[in-house]
Amino acid sequence: MAPTVELMIRGPIRRADLPDLTSRVCAFFGTHAGSTVRCDVSGVGADAVTVDALARLQWVARRNGCVVVLTNAGQDLLALVELMGLTEVLPA
Repeated sequence: MAPTVELMIRGPIRRADLPDLTSRVCAFFGTHAGSTVRCDVSGVGADAVTVDALARLQWVARRNGCVVVLTNAGQDLLALVELMGLTEVLPA
């Protein structure tokens, strides 16, 4: 069974934040390779930039053998993830 770690993402997330965020999560997932990551997204908004950031997060996680599961996601964020066709990529 894979270990579980907790991660909290806070917002707002701006498009200019994405490269730095990607670099930071690369280091995080490298340290926690193979883990299931429960990602608390209660502190982020429901917009396309946030969904982009979360999809990048999942991409980096998968490259390190991790799986990200969103927790505490608001209905607006979940609806936007569904609208963008990413419910399988960003499970809650």
